[in-house]
Amino acid sequence: MEGRQNVSEDRRGQAEAFDAIGQHYDEAFPHKEGQLAAGRRLAEALAPGSRILDVGCGTGLPTALQLAEKGHSVLGTDISAGMLALAEKNVPGAEFRQIDIADLAAEGPAGVGRFDGIACFFALLMLPRPEIPGALRRLHGLLRPGGLMELSMVEADLDDAAIPFLGHTIRVSGYLRDELRQVVRDAGFEITGEDTYSYAPASTDVPPEHQVFLHCRRG
Repeated sequence: MEGRQNVSEDRRGQAEAFDAIGQHYDEAFPHKEGQLAAGRRLAEALAPGSRILDVGCGTGLPTALQLAEKGHSVLGTDISAGMLALAEKNVPGAEFRQIDIADLAAEGPAGVGRFDGIACFFALLMLPRPEIPGALRRLHGLLRPGGLMELSMVEADLDDAAIPFLGHTIRVSGYLRDELRQVVRDAGFEITGEDTYSYAPASTDVPPEHQVFLHCRRG
């Protein structure tokens, strides 16, 4: 895996939890209708061969695979080495790097360049709320002018809250949808559309959730 970077200490616990969850993640979340629809929207809106960043790509399923199969050049990033090892097997046609979202940059020794599109599905959940606006500004800066981003979050009024997740404890944040829209617009994105899904994971210790998908454009 090229470009592996160390994960910052404040995110190491999250990375270790997802390393342990590994292949069980896709078993617990077998139905991803919203994510599939948003990935398809992104794949079809961009010209064939476009460069797309999949932030928080996990096992590469379904998004990195979906984008690569449409002929796009895909870079997937995640903090979990275990997830990335699975992604490399699941999507051999994509590139994967272990990079914390807080360290994403276009330029520099570990720079990832710029993109025509970004898929950011539930990755921002893993950040404390004060870090989310900065992360969105970084993603905005990674997009070429007119570039597209598909963004999803779980609707919840939470800030760095500890929750049980597949036998582990992770920390998550969220917004109610009006505040989420405002945070995304403040980062410089135009919101061109929105979809909402009610989702119940195949797990007894994770409650049903409301997923918000925003269709965004960099002006």
